[in-house]
Amino acid sequence: MWGNYARVGLRALARNKTYAAINIFGLAVGIAAALLLLLYVRYEHSYDAWLPNSENIYQVQNYWTDPDSGERDDGQMSEYVAGQALRKDFPQIERHVYVRSVSLTGLAGGEALLIPRAGMVDGPFFDVLPLPLVRGDPASALARPGSAVLSESEAQRFFGAQDPIGRTITLVVKGARADHRVTGVMADLPRNSHLRLDLLIRIDPPTFFADDPAFLSRWGMLQGWNYVALRPGSDVAAIRAALPQWELRNIPDEDAGGRTVNPGRSTDWDLVNIRDVHLGAAQSGAMRPGNDRGTILTFTIVAFLILGMACVNFTNLATARAGQQAREVALRKVLGATRRQLVVQFIGEAVLVTSLALLVGIALFELSLPRLSAFLDADLARAMPPWWAVAGLLAGLVLAVGVAGGAYPAFHLSRFQPAEVLKANKSASDAPASARFRGALVMLQFAISIGLIICTAIVYAQTVHARTVDPGYRRDGLLQVDGLERRQIAPVTEAFAREVARVDGVVAVGRTGLGIGSGYFRVSDAVLPGRTEPVSVHSYAIDDGFLPAMGMDLIAGRALDRSRPGDDATLPEGDAAAGQALAARGVNLLVNETAARRFGFADPAAAVGLQFRFALLPGEAGMVPATVVGVVGDARLRSARQPIDPIAYRLSETGLNHLMVRYRGDPAAVRERVGEVWKRFAADAPFEAAFGEEIVAELHGAEDARARAFAAFAGLAVVIACLGLFGLAAFTAERRTKEIGIRKVLGASSFDIVRLLAWQFSKPVIFANIVAWPVAWWVMRDWLNGFDARIALGPGPFLLAGFIAFAIALGTIAGHAIRVSRANPIEALRYE
Repeated sequence: MWGNYARVGLRALARNKTYAAINIFGLAVGIAAALLLLLYVRYEHSYDAWLPNSENIYQVQNYWTDPDSGERDDGQMSEYVAGQALRKDFPQIERHVYVRSVSLTGLAGGEALLIPRAGMVDGPFFDVLPLPLVRGDPASALARPGSAVLSESEAQRFFGAQDPIGRTITLVVKGARADHRVTGVMADLPRNSHLRLDLLIRIDPPTFFADDPAFLSRWGMLQGWNYVALRPGSDVAAIRAALPQWELRNIPDEDAGGRTVNPGRSTDWDLVNIRDVHLGAAQSGAMRPGNDRGTILTFTIVAFLILGMACVNFTNLATARAGQQAREVALRKVLGATRRQLVVQFIGEAVLVTSLALLVGIALFELSLPRLSAFLDADLARAMPPWWAVAGLLAGLVLAVGVAGGAYPAFHLSRFQPAEVLKANKSASDAPASARFRGALVMLQFAISIGLIICTAIVYAQTVHARTVDPGYRRDGLLQVDGLERRQIAPVTEAFAREVARVDGVVAVGRTGLGIGSGYFRVSDAVLPGRTEPVSVHSYAIDDGFLPAMGMDLIAGRALDRSRPGDDATLPEGDAAAGQALAARGVNLLVNETAARRFGFADPAAAVGLQFRFALLPGEAGMVPATVVGVVGDARLRSARQPIDPIAYRLSETGLNHLMVRYRGDPAAVRERVGEVWKRFAADAPFEAAFGEEIVAELHGAEDARARAFAAFAGLAVVIACLGLFGLAAFTAERRTKEIGIRKVLGASSFDIVRLLAWQFSKPVIFANIVAWPVAWWVMRDWLNGFDARIALGPGPFLLAGFIAFAIALGTIAGHAIRVSRANPIEALRYE
């Protein structure tokens, strides 16, 4: 019996090749696309979940809330002292480690090799973050200062095929060569981790920061990450609830003179599970660019929409074809077939087609997975669920889609009375309710397609806007040289900058503590006259060549000038007398427009001349009198998702980590000549330089890739909708052949016939626009709110999507409409 059902089903598919091809291919594409998208969603949620004990590992994060606007700025970094204070006050914290990200130079065979992703740790790192070691003992690998753990790739680069355990690696740390003993080799970190570390070295913080002891106790100094491992069963909610009181106990408000002395007091803290860091709200100061939950939710919705559209196609074409089988059903019942047998036959045929589509879909999935992984720079295969879970899911999908597609013809046609069907010669029986049902499904498909077209257009426009929005400086003709904080070149950065300025093609040079795409943060408090609550602003050092090199505009006031002694705000290191002199004299600052507005000025230019107290120095003398002498335009130096920081620039000879080079001419030649100058000053330090456009492209690279992937899958959804409409148009044209013949005999022209069929399929598109526009507007409004620099949500994408939907609908049915309108009516009316 089952063999007979299979033969009947295959013969039915062979008789209706167009129906079979559309149904199988459309459903296969829908299954493959949905599987790829859902695997990507699973991958995004798998970040750091592979770590043992990940449920008890937390990252300590900072966030700032503007008291005026209520805006919250989240960051992943936290102070060294914050981790120490948390471990002291909360017994639930079993272990803790502080990680400071640095770029180090290693010496191998007389060659300086850059290690851009190195980490300095203050304790047994692997007790908190149990990364897999391929060599060495995690319990003792970083037990002592001077020990080092390399990734497999770095171990291969430095030692080749030799066993690195116990060997010595020479690193340039703080300008001096220091030998470190290799005590472990860790596996290269997978892409689904927020950590980016190729080298770990153990330091002793009091010794390492002996020249800057304030680092160990200063709040607001964000240069690393704190991680804590809670004891099993600990209530993290109770710790979070106790954090406000913890802040009051640990962070002083004022000194004996009533002055605010610590910028950390305007900051709050949170514990975020390591599995939630990648998709968390805090993306500032991240080792690896993260994602947001809204984007992942959107991909999840698109996956189910594509699969749903494919299933709708299947059901729609099944109901349309069912009308062609009324006489076949009647003959089968005359020959003795029971209703149960007919139901089993129809549902069996639908399950057979679904199974064939599933096999094709799995093949498409396997072929597309490596390409999608490479495109998204992700290892999607790591997120593959167990085979038995996949098999169960796919089996359930086959049954669900097959039953849904075969249920209508099975139960509707099997109840026909054969005498009535054969007496009326109903070869194409179709109930009005069936036509209305198919019309509703077509409208649903096009509503989804229109919504996806709108979303794609807005995502594309926002992606282009993020790359091309005026950043407040000139990105073209700009070379950024990093690593000026290295001890090999730090003492001679001014001389280095002068030599670079003499290079052929260089127009201007300037040094700064804040480069494009920099992850460095320095937050300080500003206490304004007449206000009790301090205002948090970012504070960075520059020299007087910074503005010309960046091409930034001076909005009001004047620029900082090294020839004016009052403009020099170089922070004294370890010189108490110089610090007291600076505090007594005060400093002159440049602020950006955002800082001026945060200070309460609707017109940023009015901030010139403002005097306030600024937390510039550590300790009780930290609050320094400050005067705003100029206002510069806002510069967007980080991702378009991140808001522009309120910034105060100070003229300084310390804290200058980047050299900005404005040039004309051949970029590669200029970079090479600047590199030659670098080698003269720091031969044993690798030259790190990138063009402004390249850095910005890297900042938005992941966002661009996700946008293009979204557009591709949205296009697939539109293709699936077109396949369904094409099949329905073919069935409609075939079913109305006699009607069209009669209309032509009565005088209807070919244009009238085409217009009749076109209008029939245009009505669902009109209603689809009415449904899709408000939904797409609501979804895209929330998505755009995640960007600081965003486009306006105008009518353009909605009108464009409506036009495209009409064009697709008319183009899809045009061939059928023109063919039947040109047919000879005699052929249409001749039957039997």
